[in-house]
Amino acid sequence: MSSLSNSPAWQQFSLAVLNSPSKPDALRVMTAADLEIDLTMQRSSAALTEAAQALLTQQGFEQYRRELFDGATINWTENRAAWHTALRAINPPEPVAEAITTERLRLTRFVEEVNARNQYRNVVHLGIGGSDWGPRLAFDSLAGQGTRRTLRFASNVDAHAISAALEGLDAHDTLVIISSKSFTTIESLANAACAIDWLRASGVPNPLDHFAAVTANPQAARNFGINDDRIFQFWDWVGGRYSLWSSIGLPIALGLGIDALNDMRAGAAAMDEHFLSAPIEHNAPVQMALSAVANRSVLGYGSFALCPYDARLGNLVPWLQQLEMESLGKATLRDGSTLDVPSSPAVWGMPGTDSQHTFFQWLHQDGKGAPVDFILCATPDHRHTRHHRLLIANCLAQRAALLEGKSYEQSLKEVSKTEKNLEKAAVLAHHHVHPGGRPSTLIVLPKLEARQLGALLALYEHKVFTEGVLWGINPFDQWGVEFGKRLAGDIERRLDALGSDPAVSPYDPSTAYWVRKLASGG
Repeated sequence: MSSLSNSPAWQQFSLAVLNSPSKPDALRVMTAADLEIDLTMQRSSAALTEAAQALLTQQGFEQYRRELFDGATINWTENRAAWHTALRAINPPEPVAEAITTERLRLTRFVEEVNARNQYRNVVHLGIGGSDWGPRLAFDSLAGQGTRRTLRFASNVDAHAISAALEGLDAHDTLVIISSKSFTTIESLANAACAIDWLRASGVPNPLDHFAAVTANPQAARNFGINDDRIFQFWDWVGGRYSLWSSIGLPIALGLGIDALNDMRAGAAAMDEHFLSAPIEHNAPVQMALSAVANRSVLGYGSFALCPYDARLGNLVPWLQQLEMESLGKATLRDGSTLDVPSSPAVWGMPGTDSQHTFFQWLHQDGKGAPVDFILCATPDHRHTRHHRLLIANCLAQRAALLEGKSYEQSLKEVSKTEKNLEKAAVLAHHHVHPGGRPSTLIVLPKLEARQLGALLALYEHKVFTEGVLWGINPFDQWGVEFGKRLAGDIERRLDALGSDPAVSPYDPSTAYWVRKLASGG
């Protein structure tokens, strides 16, 4: 059974991280697919560079990266490839080229046809998790550059979500898209049933004529009653949280235009090329992954915060939560042994400057704090120059403050200017101390356009893949999610028994109590 912590490369890496300065002495900025990534405020040194390369070699990074792009079975627990990079390639790899090209053309023709007929002013998208967060993020981020249609999303099985999505729409001019890889996702199908009832109640004679489906299980969509020419396919070698680049992007094409979806793919493909070809020392996803592993597994940070200083990127936070925590929230190695270093920090955050008035106090003065990824657009899509100047100033200031900190001596000098009682000033100064030395990364986009957004998402995808390689875990399965789904199905069946089913004993006392109580109406 393997042990990462006892391996020579890991011990060399850990020692180099601990011996590297927490405050930089040299600028470290790299360019990747039009983005600039500043890692100056992460640990670095010549010894760490050497140790990082040794760790990558020990963990087989070059081989796994090659297999990712070659469509090898790198999702070993499900015996599948994870070939999402093929979906955005200008010339897809030969084994899947025909399938990908065919679906791209079908989707494009469908969008062009409904545009030509000026059909469907409204689109309601029903998906959850990877089938939802990507399209939702893209639409919210890019909608300011012009939209063709009203686009609404319903993911949660809470009926308030689907009710709000349908509210006020003209049913006769609405298209409902069910996006589900398996086409068995209970939330999406339950919401679809509500949408059918709504269409029928609104006088639509054939509600399913107003549906489209995106799925890796087209037969299930046919069985549901959706027409073949409105079923768009992707494949089991595409993970749900990596599926944005497939026909899952249909709502983007309908809401923002087919060019927006294609430009996102092009930006992601450019990041793919960088990840494949840039030297390790200047490879942005690899270097971000090495910093993340150092922060979590060596320095002991239990979480990291994502703070995009652009209000349009609010949904980047839950998108990245799923990507990071569903991909890396596990601790079992290929041989079945348990990873013996911490993996997958919790991901949280919100856009700046709101975040500064919410949790930056904790980031600055908590005993441990958390690393932060800051994201900034160099050029805004508005004319309010002072607003953007203030945004930049706040972003850069917070980064600087987290790194520099404030010593007791500095604090005492500052406090003494207004508090003349020396004893009180000496006590009060302790409350003004900032530890400093806290790591952060700054990602700068030239503008927030489709190409740059695609590159940003692919940057994080490759970062997460590299983290998986470094820890030796499979970032493409999600067995914890599946376990919870199975239990939910079992509990629903017991709730349907209206509290009369005595077989609730397999559950813990609290779950059994609430199954009985809520099944009987409380």
